[in-house]
Amino acid sequence: MDVDLHDRPAARRAERGFTLPELLIALTIVGILLGIGVPSYINYTNANRVAGEINGLLYDLQYARAEAIKEGRSVTVCASFDGQTCLGWPYWGWGWIVFQDPNGNQVIDGGEARLRSQAALKNNDSLWPDFWPNWVPAITFNREGYAVGLAGTLTFHLHDNQWNNQNTRCLQVTIVGQTSTERFGQANCNW
Repeated sequence: MDVDLHDRPAARRAERGFTLPELLIALTIVGILLGIGVPSYINYTNANRVAGEINGLLYDLQYARAEAIKEGRSVTVCASFDGQTCLGWPYWGWGWIVFQDPNGNQVIDGGEARLRSQAALKNNDSLWPDFWPNWVPAITFNREGYAVGLAGTLTFHLHDNQWNNQNTRCLQVTIVGQTSTERFGQANCNW
């Protein structure tokens, strides 16, 4: 008994595949979902990157303060372009160095050990301290853990490459060495 597959309706439907309208509808739905999802994903990854960068500075400042107290001598964190020397300019987006600084001159002299270094921030993110009077290229913690030479609370402002306020993060350092972070719009994070 021969069975002709073309006579069976189910066999004809299985060979048929997608029609052009079905394919266009499916592609339209995928396009809409991508149009909604991709910008949200990009914003989410930017926000996480910026939060990680400000936390990196926070951890290095806390580490420097703890080392100064533990070792009983000054430790400095300074802005650096090359990871070897202090920049002398208050732009921290190119990176920074943590080093022992017993003489407190905020310059790496012979015999002063580098403890940590941080490379430049990703995606052209920018990191600046407050302007006058705390526009500082370095922060030194003395053996008691105080931030020496600050006129008051210093606020760092970290902006993504779009200067999107939603992704802006701030870090405060007080003269007693206390550190904290905030999002844009909170008490000290409005620049």
